[in-house]
Amino acid sequence: MTPPARWSAVRPSARQLAWQAMEFYAFIHFGMNTMTDREWGEGHDDPAAFDPAALDADQWIRALKAAGMTGVILTCKHHDGFCLWPSDVTAYTVASSPWRGGRGDVVAEVADAARRHGLRFGIYLSPWDRTEASYGSGSAYDDFYVAQLTELLTRYGPVFSVWLDGANGEGPNGRRQVYDWERYYAVARELQPDAVISVCGPDVRWCGNEAGDTRPDEWSVVPRALQDAERIAERSQRADDGAFARLVRSDERDLGSRAALAGFEDDLVWYPAEVNTSIRPGWFHHPAEDAAVRSAEELFGIYLRAVGGNSCFLLNVPPARDGLLREADVAVLERLGRRIEDFRARRVTATATVSSGTAGDVATAWPGRGRMPWRRDEADPLPGVRLAFAGARRIEAVVVGEDIARGQRVEHVVVRGLRDGRWTILAEANAVGYQRILSFPPAETEAVLVEVPRTRDTPVLACVAAIGATS
Repeated sequence: MTPPARWSAVRPSARQLAWQAMEFYAFIHFGMNTMTDREWGEGHDDPAAFDPAALDADQWIRALKAAGMTGVILTCKHHDGFCLWPSDVTAYTVASSPWRGGRGDVVAEVADAARRHGLRFGIYLSPWDRTEASYGSGSAYDDFYVAQLTELLTRYGPVFSVWLDGANGEGPNGRRQVYDWERYYAVARELQPDAVISVCGPDVRWCGNEAGDTRPDEWSVVPRALQDAERIAERSQRADDGAFARLVRSDERDLGSRAALAGFEDDLVWYPAEVNTSIRPGWFHHPAEDAAVRSAEELFGIYLRAVGGNSCFLLNVPPARDGLLREADVAVLERLGRRIEDFRARRVTATATVSSGTAGDVATAWPGRGRMPWRRDEADPLPGVRLAFAGARRIEAVVVGEDIARGQRVEHVVVRGLRDGRWTILAEANAVGYQRILSFPPAETEAVLVEVPRTRDTPVLACVAAIGATS
């Protein structure tokens, strides 16, 4: 099947482009559940239980920045309904707690700390509220939710992400709330037009699990039906346990190939994926999990597959009851940041030649995007970029990135290495998108050839880089 030209005409918005370039950022789950040692609170816990006396948002942000993260999303309110800011529409907030003498505002402290350290700030506001009496009543609860959303989007400066999930339970009247998603989206668009609306939203798609698992090929151009928020709601976590964070589903492994898009040719959207998981088994801090912090190597592997697989990586790091990140988490984040920096620093200096046209700056752009991407001539039967080294080099990965402002076009990429006059295949993949990191056993090569044998339109590459092996 020849792909219709309009497939490559599906393009990201400016907010989606800015989000994709962030690559790696944090979730902070913190609140009443932290104090009660639960994942899902039932609501109505005594606000006096919230008193994180040592809370230090700068400590949180320094640790996230050390890991190489570019932003942070705070759980401003989880399903239990306790608000980390002094909301005007409920008394169930930090203003009713002893913390900071009832004058504290966790949202403000985290937003301010993020700005001080150069990270962008985002919010999570649970649509399910197990304390609010109007939940399940319809428009009255929508009014309540929109009031809180408005507070968060007008009091704390620029927001890069409004992160929504489909958590949904019964209200006091025994009814489930039917969320007015379109109204929520309209408020976010009006108040924070540069923010992406994620997961139960039109801008960023959930990868489908909370284990950090990634697809073999991730496509950003997918059927519009994937934006159906209710479908995501059906697959959201429904139990108070840490097992959900390690659950990997094997279905829906292909969302955007030619075969997957057959029948949807006229109803496609740009809907890129976010890979999310937690540094611990649970999303909130639990003392019993202090010895179960994931290793930097495991997280680096997820980073390579997510950020190197046309996705962004959202890693949850939960502070403890006293308001501080535990040293085990901080140490892992620091090691992870060093691992990422080391990987980037091993980019091999190379001279680029191309099969047609001019190479632009594709060989020097990474990490980052080239200002002069390479676009092959229309008549070029087998587009390719060759990276020549000063001498034989051992390499273990090649990074390829498209200029996604012009769509996602590459459908197959092959990486070959040159040794003693012979080319051998080192790696190959299908989807590329914003960035694809193709890893392979270390190989000694004099040059690398990146070929694009199948595309949806003229390929436009923003970066091509070879990564040297560690030994």
